[in-house]
Amino acid sequence: MPTRRKSLFTWGAVAVVLVVVAVAVVVGIRWWRDAHRSDLERAIAMAPHDAEQLSWTDWSGVREELKTDDLDELLERGFEADLTQSTALADSAVVLQDTFGFSPATVDWELFSQSENGAVVMLHLPDSADFDAIADSLEEIGYAEPDSATGTWVGGVELLARIGGVTPELTFVTLDEERGLLMGSDTRAYLEGAAADARDEAGPTGMDDVVAASGEPLVAAIYTGDHACGKLAMSQADPIDQEQATELVRQAGEINPVTGFAISVRPGGDVRVAMSFESEEQARENAGTRSNLAGGPAPGQGGDFPDLFELGKVSADGTVVTLELEPAENGYVFSTLKDGPVLFATC
Repeated sequence: MPTRRKSLFTWGAVAVVLVVVAVAVVVGIRWWRDAHRSDLERAIAMAPHDAEQLSWTDWSGVREELKTDDLDELLERGFEADLTQSTALADSAVVLQDTFGFSPATVDWELFSQSENGAVVMLHLPDSADFDAIADSLEEIGYAEPDSATGTWVGGVELLARIGGVTPELTFVTLDEERGLLMGSDTRAYLEGAAADARDEAGPTGMDDVVAASGEPLVAAIYTGDHACGKLAMSQADPIDQEQATELVRQAGEINPVTGFAISVRPGGDVRVAMSFESEEQARENAGTRSNLAGGPAPGQGGDFPDLFELGKVSADGTVVTLELEPAENGYVFSTLKDGPVLFATC
């Protein structure tokens, strides 16, 4: 009998050790994954699951690029450098800084997510941010305080109208101190679902490959394949431009629909386009086709693409094609090409 008790005790101890080891492995994997992800990848992992269009602004990187943290200067010079065209905060920046206690001059980054179901702006605050002070500010402004620390602060349309100059995306607000996030939306139900998605950290589908290929951009516009095929479609051009586009595509070669699309501005000002496809074979084929289209006329945009940028390296890596673009002087490549019609992004 004593031997049996000893055996049971031994196996119990082994089981405990195995559980501890398994937990340690999971924690280790998560640590390694997080340590090797860019801020953009971390942000998108917390984006709503149904996101179709994401607009990214690395505000800390933009401030470093422009060598300023003065808000007025940041916005003015950021516009000239084509670095503020993806933010949802530009028109609200001054009010946010003066009244709310945060702004593009202080936040780490911003991710604006849109889908058919709603939109949400996600702001990551620096480690030094005082969430209690932000909560106090929201209460002083007139937001109704939630029952819990992660609940929804209710502002409402009338409150924002009374303040003036505040984006509708801050009609409702949540605070997540653990993740350093402030999130806002004009729809309470959508915001609360998005806040739960952020805690889940599973992110939307169909964007991972083009996000990884984008590296660590200052600003980016990222679309699912279906959204890109609509937003950048040549159907937005007039009939004459559509006819020209059809002939140019016929001459260029095989075209396959994209499964994901991203256009981003990198430190130094160069622009990168990333497009994903269903297979490596499609990517290799489309690398040549898209290169041909990006080096010629730009129907629907006016003029030719070489007037807007110099086409650099075009490569296929796995299922992703990347195009490196060097903007012409005073060329607003990012803001021009993140909306359609864009011939070389045609589906």
